[in-house]
Amino acid sequence: MKIREIRQQTEKEIEENLVSLKEKLRELRFNLVGGKVKNIREMHRVKKDIARILTIIKERKNDTPRKKK
Repeated sequence: MKIREIRQQTEKEIEENLVSLKEKLRELRFNLVGGKVKNIREMHRVKKDIARILTIIKERKNDTPRKKK
């Protein structure tokens, strides 16, 4: 998932993607321990996507107008 795609999504879509990616990462971890995962790069990709989404969420929270003194 590219950062441009994430920026175009609504807050609700971003939250849904975050939840699904966290669930996918959890499943990959369980499968890794069980010896079912052969492609560890998939875990790396999912972690990067989660980080991108969290970055966008934080940016949007920080863009709120602040009171001037």
